[in-house]
Amino acid sequence: MAACDLELPDLAATIRLGAALARLIRVGDVIALHGDLGAGKTELARALIRAAAGDDTLIVPSPTFTLVETYDTPVAVLWHFDLYRIDTPEQVWELGLEEALADGVALIEWPERLAGLLPSPRLDLTLRIAQGDARQATLAGGSTWTDRIGALAGALAHG
Repeated sequence: MAACDLELPDLAATIRLGAALARLIRVGDVIALHGDLGAGKTELARALIRAAAGDDTLIVPSPTFTLVETYDTPVAVLWHFDLYRIDTPEQVWELGLEEALADGVALIEWPERLAGLLPSPRLDLTLRIAQGDARQATLAGGSTWTDRIGALAGALAHG
């Protein structure tokens, strides 16, 4: 398993991480976004979606109330799930997770709500609040993510 820790000193750094990650996504990817309320999961997801779609002005609402939003991108349909409000893990099938896994990319906020249904392999991206707007990001993933995590860390280190 590959892993790396990144310091994100401000919101702009979180946005850069999302955009860099967008360049690495592939059909079938699952990105599990972990972190407390206010940690920046939705902001990172917005940056990733906008970069993947190639549209910096794309309106990307939080799926807190709709539970899922989809976006057509050149790579695949990107599914943005927010599972904070689901009652049981099985509800995710009604939201289209099976379709997302088959031929899309799934970004999942509050993935712990899936319990044993959380797909593997996946990228686990955890955001922690540091001070002010600063965040710490931890990325961990198995074999399909090993090289991509290394590339991501290198790209962010070099601007």
